[in-house]
Amino acid sequence: MNVWSIVRSLNRDQRNTFTASFLGWTLDAFDYFLLTFVTLRIAKDFNVQLPAVALTLTLTLMMRPLGALIFGLLAERFGRRTPLMIDIILYSIIELLTAFSPNYIVFLILRIIFGIAMGGEWGLGASLAMESLPTEARGLFSGILQQGYAFGYLLGAIAYFVVFTIAPTASWRIMFIIGVLPALLVVFIRARVPESPVWEHHQTLLREKGVSLWQGIWNAIKSHPILFIYLIVLMTAFNSLSHGTQDNLPTFLQAQLKLGVSATSTITIISNIGAIIGGTLFGYYSQYWGRRRTIIIACIIGLIMIPLWSGLLRIPGISVLVTIAVGAFLLQFMVQGAWGIIPVHLNELSPTDVRGTFPGFAYQLGNLFAAYIVFGETALAQNLGTAKTPNFGIALAIFSLGAFLAVIIFAAIGKEARGIDFMHSSTVEGGTSSQPEEAQA
Repeated sequence: MNVWSIVRSLNRDQRNTFTASFLGWTLDAFDYFLLTFVTLRIAKDFNVQLPAVALTLTLTLMMRPLGALIFGLLAERFGRRTPLMIDIILYSIIELLTAFSPNYIVFLILRIIFGIAMGGEWGLGASLAMESLPTEARGLFSGILQQGYAFGYLLGAIAYFVVFTIAPTASWRIMFIIGVLPALLVVFIRARVPESPVWEHHQTLLREKGVSLWQGIWNAIKSHPILFIYLIVLMTAFNSLSHGTQDNLPTFLQAQLKLGVSATSTITIISNIGAIIGGTLFGYYSQYWGRRRTIIIACIIGLIMIPLWSGLLRIPGISVLVTIAVGAFLLQFMVQGAWGIIPVHLNELSPTDVRGTFPGFAYQLGNLFAAYIVFGETALAQNLGTAKTPNFGIALAIFSLGAFLAVIIFAAIGKEARGIDFMHSSTVEGGTSSQPEEAQA
């Protein structure tokens, strides 16, 4: 099916469900990335060094697995829809409270709590969306869904540009007041989004067979221990790639290249436009090329873009800002091209018994083990540069090279379950997520 046919194949409930899942992830990312644009302002306001602010980003990432576990277990027990609404309200309120932090310690604590709330959203939204969509639509909408993250980053760049262009001396706190807006999405979910049909079917099976929720979860874990470990390792590589190429980009532009609000916003927006296009296209083609093959292709091409994006490749007659902007577009096209496959890939590999918990938990455990990368890049940039001008260009290039290679290796040695029937992948009824409808090499 072509793209237009796939889009038209969705009914109203499926469209509403996907829209809610996409917006939930978009606004979650929007709230997270608001901080990345004002790290220098926060460091100055609280009289701390830049690595101390980078540490708050690291701790946010480290706490996300706890949120994924808590809200994932709620999703297995109460469905995907209600925990998703609770989670969105929670991260919106914490974002608002952050704006009123009286000192660095309170700010740090609130960012830790925000990490718990942020960690719950992806697993809930991804499982709700993937379980509600027809099989042939998964690749395309997986790519679109994951780019909610890039779209949230783009919205953060626009908010940063608007606020500090209109009021250059405004406080960084305004950005976090804006961050309460995602709470309005709950109204739409409450009115328009039905529960996951796969979850409802699974609950019926549990009741009929007299299997408890915890027994079903344990059976799934016991049946797939190697798979669970593999996905955590894979997501560690993936999160090292995304956070290593995204989170420090505004700081690189401001601290090393000394760019202002307009140039920082423009380059960040350009990079996220590339991410949205790349994630959508590679997600769509993964339906035909296969999940792993598509990931590897995107990463191999992405390796070539590192010198442009990091500013290490200087082209005579062309401004370094132009090369970085082009490089940022092309690199994020490939980074998020690979990432666009992840929602469908993880959900297809996970048994129904734990699909509310495990995809998000594996994703966020990967965040935990990759959380060092933001702080590590900042520390390395400080060591490679001078007291006033850190060298983020080399630091970003080193970390992104390692992350691309790790994703290629772990994707190559793994398995996939493209086209699996979600309704019959439960261990309760003897199914397994490692037996797809289409046999994969």
